[in-house]
Amino acid sequence: MCPKLDPPWSGFLEELDNLLDELFEFHCIGGFAVVVEYGLPRGTNDLDYCRLVPANRIAELEKLAGEGSDLARKHKVHVHHAAIATLPKNYEERMKEIFPRHFKKIRLFVLDPYDLVLSKLSRNIDRDRDDVKHLSRTLLLDGDVLKERYYSELRHALIGPVEWHDHTLAFWLEAYFDKSEQTGASKDS
Repeated sequence: MCPKLDPPWSGFLEELDNLLDELFEFHCIGGFAVVVEYGLPRGTNDLDYCRLVPANRIAELEKLAGEGSDLARKHKVHVHHAAIATLPKNYEERMKEIFPRHFKKIRLFVLDPYDLVLSKLSRNIDRDRDDVKHLSRTLLLDGDVLKERYYSELRHALIGPVEWHDHTLAFWLEAYFDKSEQTGASKDS
């Protein structure tokens, strides 16, 4: 059993680790990262990764452990390559390895919480907003850090009207990063 990792993920990743023939490095994003590393109390049935090393083995990995694979049907979870993900420019420098040295051939890295929040900006569905709220409030994230990273590392790479993303960021900063809201204090205090 993998420490800190509950079933079905523990069994799935142990079995996948035994099936791999070389080291695989996953850059994890999405619900898996928020749930496993940052303690969001909800389940997730996919391990989204934005990058895999070695990159030339993505199709093979998806066949082995992706949606519809024997391994996925057995454990009811799967890996998923999130091929379209807009991330801050320097996200790799801030990633954190989870479960180091636990697996023989799997290395799992999660984005730092600010980068993870920014990775959810373009989609902005209810689940993403719940994840952002959880991250900002449980980790007491600083809105100024998020805003600076958005403008210096992400905004130039976004697809679509940049004003739309600017408005989403402004909404998130007001709704989830207000200091009085994070501490539970009233805005009038």
